[in-house]
Amino acid sequence: MDLTATASMEGKPSEKQIPASRKWEVLNNPKFQYRYERKYRGTVKAVIFDWAGTIIDCGVFAPTKTFKKIFEAEGVAITDAEARGPMGLDKRMHIEKILQNQNVKERWFEIHGDFHTKDDIDRMYASFVPTQKNLLPENSKIIDGVSATVRNLTNHYKLKIGSTTGYPTPILQELLTAASIQGFIPDSSVAADEVPRSRPCPHMIWLTAIRLDVHPIQAIIKVDDTIDGIREGLAAGCWTVGVTKTGNYMAATESELYTMASKEYEQRLQKAYDILSESGAHYLIDSVVDLPIIIDDINKRLSKGESP
Repeated sequence: MDLTATASMEGKPSEKQIPASRKWEVLNNPKFQYRYERKYRGTVKAVIFDWAGTIIDCGVFAPTKTFKKIFEAEGVAITDAEARGPMGLDKRMHIEKILQNQNVKERWFEIHGDFHTKDDIDRMYASFVPTQKNLLPENSKIIDGVSATVRNLTNHYKLKIGSTTGYPTPILQELLTAASIQGFIPDSSVAADEVPRSRPCPHMIWLTAIRLDVHPIQAIIKVDDTIDGIREGLAAGCWTVGVTKTGNYMAATESELYTMASKEYEQRLQKAYDILSESGAHYLIDSVVDLPIIIDDINKRLSKGESP
């Protein structure tokens, strides 16, 4: 017999049978005269960084070159813009997003006579790690000023340092080795394949917070140069800082930043600021070097009871 029918026959009142006056009494219980609101008024305890474009690889060239190479191996050329579009996502999802681009989809069909399949994605993702490893040595330089700034964060501000990345674990391990030689050693690092769902979901940040033993979430800052990296931080509930000049949307090496014509420089930098502003980031900076100013401001806001 239908459970609803049984409940009705037994005389159990349905929601529609609850008197309006009773609903008012429940929602406006006179015995409950105050609402307890808990506010964190301490200081920032940790910063969680992205890697490419934030800590290393100014302009995010290692993954860009890798995606172009693995698509080229499939007979389908893609542009830098097409390769960079989904940057920040885990690399398998990144491949899927590129394949969903209408222009890429049409080119794929022209070459293969059919649309891509799961097997195609599996094959391309399998080639990502070895291709990326070959390109890492020339694209693993720590961005100027980052190591010294992070030392300041740990020594002066007494912060714990974490990192999350769209890279899988084998690539993260390579990055940690290269970065440690250059003076950047985070207290915790989480790769995209360590969690059920990576960016823009907040799982990597939450796992990092657990490993760092830091709470509440309002005491954590997420620093990233991509839309989905900022969304990751917002979903987690922490403060977010977008990095513009050294990141994916500026798309320039450090030497190019110095030699680029001023008009092009300003146009590209403004584009990066516009994109990350629309992502909802709480703050925007040129590079990680500017982060201490932001931390000071967040600490003031926290002391007043503000939250992200």
